[in-house]
Amino acid sequence: MKLSLSILDNQQQVKLGRNDYEEEDKPMQASGEDFVDLATQDFAYEDGDSIKVEVDEPDVYLVAKLDETLDSSLVYVKGKIWEYKIAMTENAYEARPDKRFASKRHYLSVRVATPEEIKSYRNWALNPHDQKEENGAYPHAHANVETRNDATFFACNAIDGVYANLSHGSYPYVSWGINRQEDAALTIDFGRKVTLDKVAFTLRSDFPHDNFWEKVTVAFSDGTSEEFHTVKTNVRQVFDFSKRTVDSVKFYQLIKSADESPFPALTQIEFFGRNV
Repeated sequence: MKLSLSILDNQQQVKLGRNDYEEEDKPMQASGEDFVDLATQDFAYEDGDSIKVEVDEPDVYLVAKLDETLDSSLVYVKGKIWEYKIAMTENAYEARPDKRFASKRHYLSVRVATPEEIKSYRNWALNPHDQKEENGAYPHAHANVETRNDATFFACNAIDGVYANLSHGSYPYVSWGINRQEDAALTIDFGRKVTLDKVAFTLRSDFPHDNFWEKVTVAFSDGTSEEFHTVKTNVRQVFDFSKRTVDSVKFYQLIKSADESPFPALTQIEFFGRNV
């Protein structure tokens, strides 16, 4: 499969970078068969830039690492384009490690996933490359509320693989914050059918600042649902359920405890199973 990788400005023009022993800038783009990488020793991102991944066929599984501080991610690209938007705002910096997209030396890579990776039993909700807005790669988390539209409380934080939950606010303590909204709901779109049989919740546990949920519900896209009774703990809580084949799930009907704090929040949510 042909893959291409490019870094674009906000006008969709390919940007230029340079290596130490080169006298001229070169376009920040590359292509390859089943694998592509892009390296530079002198390039600075600007707000509004984007990283564009293109494939010549839709419905493909990729393993991507678009920055040194991002874990390699197994993602599903439904179409032929995945465009990762770069934000350089103060709030965006608060929600990520200091060096993400901030240095001048960069290495990006994308490859086609192996059959073994695609068939594996794993957490199919995990996507460290997810963003607030849908960008073409799945899974994607979105919600009907995110506290103050603040990046440290975006829904995508709940599937980024970072479990730090003993505080709140800036990285690494980002979470999904619900702004005290009683009907708060978070949805994970897998982009295709997956068969699931296990869920894990890591609740934010900055007690006594935080409250916690005593009961939560997961609604599946097949029309069924499950209730789970959660407890006050900083430990990951794991529940099995009967297998469902779905393309999305919704985490909602969140019943908080009688504790005084009005601030329950979610650090991580995981769904385990296999691709269909």
